[in-house]
Amino acid sequence: MKSTNFPIGIFDSGIGGTSIWKEITALLPNENTIYLSDSKNAPYGEKTKQEIINFSIKNTEFLLKQNCKLIVVACNTATTNAIQFLREKYNVPFIGIEPAIKPASLKTRTNRIGILATKGTLNSELFEKTSSTINKQISIKETIGTGLVELIEDGKINSNEMKNLLSLYLNPLLNEGVDCLVLGCTHYPYLIPQIREIVGNKMEIIDSGQAVAKQTKVVLEKYKLLKTDDIKGKHQFYINKNKDVLTMMISENSNLINIDEKDF
Repeated sequence: MKSTNFPIGIFDSGIGGTSIWKEITALLPNENTIYLSDSKNAPYGEKTKQEIINFSIKNTEFLLKQNCKLIVVACNTATTNAIQFLREKYNVPFIGIEPAIKPASLKTRTNRIGILATKGTLNSELFEKTSSTINKQISIKETIGTGLVELIEDGKINSNEMKNLLSLYLNPLLNEGVDCLVLGCTHYPYLIPQIREIVGNKMEIIDSGQAVAKQTKVVLEKYKLLKTDDIKGKHQFYINKNKDVLTMMISENSNLINIDEKDF
């Protein structure tokens, strides 16, 4: 039986999953967390399914050695390609992340949804299965966000290169009457201000962060793993690449945060 004081483990193919970490810690401020940023191998979206599974195994086993009581796969590509394997292999609850297609299908007025995601997510079996459940009258426009993750990992969120890529990907969706844009990568919420500059109020932007945080709480309660004291959580981050951009992303509450560069 795991202690309720044990940490929540979170991993991503880089720093993008910190968008999920922020939602989880906002909802569950007393929970301890360990975040694993596999930036050295980002983006997973360009890797084969077996490579993604291998990275996910490595990340999971690292977190289990730290006594994590639950693991959040804070990466759409790792979720859609590897989470079924992880759930079968390890005796720990897993929370996954999928593009929020269903919420978008309920909100669209034009019956045109845009999905900005990595190649690995859009080509996965799980994504195809989820997409097939959507009303056939709704058109799903898929766009691979090639190069976006790499720019975020390099701290170039506000660069001209980023703005040019986003314009390249988003303007065709605008021209096709898309009114709901699903962010299918945990890195992409950091681009919402830049996306908004391009699409204005013509699209509703939808990501999975709050839903993942709520599901994390539900699963912790289900397994009686929710931390019960009123002591603010402590947060340990590991990254296998330069930690400067990660430090910039999570600079708030620095007295409760520790960041280590570590090869894993």
